Amino acid sequence: MENMKFENLDLSREIKQAIADMGFEEPSPIQAQAIPHILAGKDIIGQAQTGTGKTAAFGIPVLDMVNEKDSSVQAVILCPTRELAIQVAGELGKLAKYKKNVRTLPVYGGQPIDRQIKALKKGVQIVIGTPGRVMDHMNRNTLKLGNVKMMVLDEADEMLDMGFREDIETILQELPEKRQTTFFSATMPKAILNLTKKYQKNPELVKVVRKALTVPNIEQFYIETKSKNKSDVLSRLIDIYNPKLSVIFCNTKRKVDELVSELQSRGYFADALHGDLKQSQRDNVMGKFRNGTIEILVATDVAARGIDVDDVECVFNYDVPQDDEYYVHRIGRTGRAGRAGRAFSFVSGKKEIYKLRDIQKYTKANMKRHDIPSLSDVEEIKTGVFLEKVKNVIEEGHLTNQVNFLEKLMEEYTSLDIAAALLKMSMGDQNKEEIKEDLFEDTGAESGMVRLFINIGRKQNIRPKDILGAIAGETGIPGKLIGTIDIYDGYTFVEVPREHANDVLAVMKNNTIKGKTINIEPANKK
Repeated sequence: MENMKFENLDLSREIKQAIADMGFEEPSPIQAQAIPHILAGKDIIGQAQTGTGKTAAFGIPVLDMVNEKDSSVQAVILCPTRELAIQVAGELGKLAKYKKNVRTLPVYGGQPIDRQIKALKKGVQIVIGTPGRVMDHMNRNTLKLGNVKMMVLDEADEMLDMGFREDIETILQELPEKRQTTFFSATMPKAILNLTKKYQKNPELVKVVRKALTVPNIEQFYIETKSKNKSDVLSRLIDIYNPKLSVIFCNTKRKVDELVSELQSRGYFADALHGDLKQSQRDNVMGKFRNGTIEILVATDVAARGIDVDDVECVFNYDVPQDDEYYVHRIGRTGRAGRAGRAFSFVSGKKEIYKLRDIQKYTKANMKRHDIPSLSDVEEIKTGVFLEKVKNVIEEGHLTNQVNFLEKLMEEYTSLDIAAALLKMSMGDQNKEEIKEDLFEDTGAESGMVRLFINIGRKQNIRPKDILGAIAGETGIPGKLIGTIDIYDGYTFVEVPREHANDVLAVMKNNTIKGKTINIEPANKK
């Protein structure tokens, strides 16, 4: 399984092309195990955490098994929340790029049902939805399940925790008896096992086995930043820490090539390592990296397995890894042979923050938050490094010719002015702007509104009126101005007018709702 490639799987040319366009080289562990079983028509129980690539594990075979000439619903994917339904639909859309006659539709509450009904009437083969909205369409007879060949329950344990068991069973009972049923769940409580016994036939258990992690010499940091600012943040970190050798990890070959071009244009000695390179090219790149001709290696997870260099001082996770174990392999490139090492992970948006938290739990690592370095931080460090070099040159001597040249210049300018000018020239262009992080950019809210995240939900017996009352009461904003409130198991999203967003954050921070101290912050569009 370890060396399996997507090209070795029995997939259509269109799906393989879409995967190649997305830049992925080989299946994640859950994909490598699940896809062949699903393609073979077997029912499966997949035990895997969020972020292990499980969406593609069921999405790829679902797309390939759909009859494109039949416009009826052939697959239903149930998700616990509208966020996950939107996310799954988005990934299936990318994978179906060349499947021109395959149509998918997310259905969930909070969106006008008339729009969904219109799309269903036009013909949709794959429906991705929350149990409540799927039931609604079934009751209206706008969603017909008679031709469904595949049923997927994504994050089944979460759906049961949210009280959807009755809805799930009603939906499963309405499906044709001759069908394929797939469950994906992070945990396997008794309630899940009871459902599998009742609604699956001889299911295969597919489970991602976790490995131990031992990296005592590696300092681990995370930095929250917008995707568009990553390259600037990366450059500043490289300038500040000035590692002898460093490895930067990206999730796709395309991103590796883009980042190498950008780093080279900024004057860094960087090169790429990924699966599209021939073995001779890879050997050449690694040879340059070992002898220091290349100081920065930008790589994909697959290509980086052969990196065994003792002097790597920093690892940068430019993209959060798709699988927890990839994180272990990545940061293990540094801190070798008893040396100290540093690992930096860039996170953009709520989804990646939650993924990093999962990694942190798995690795039991102490990841510290690292601020984005300011221009003055970078300038101070670079100046210190340069002046240290100047001291060394002075101590070495042999400066007679240079002194003669400067004596002529000192007839017009002071020695201090000349030294300052030389320092400025050595530092390069300093007329750069500080990195701007717009807190309210891409929160996924309606026009003129900002979507905020609050870390309490159904488990704390929170209801919409509790959120509305707390915000209106504490901030003085009229309740009618507060927009959509979506309450989930452990968290809540609420929309407020953009002009009041900063006030809401300031007033509600560390405030209480129903006796619970809350954390409130801008949401990030998924």
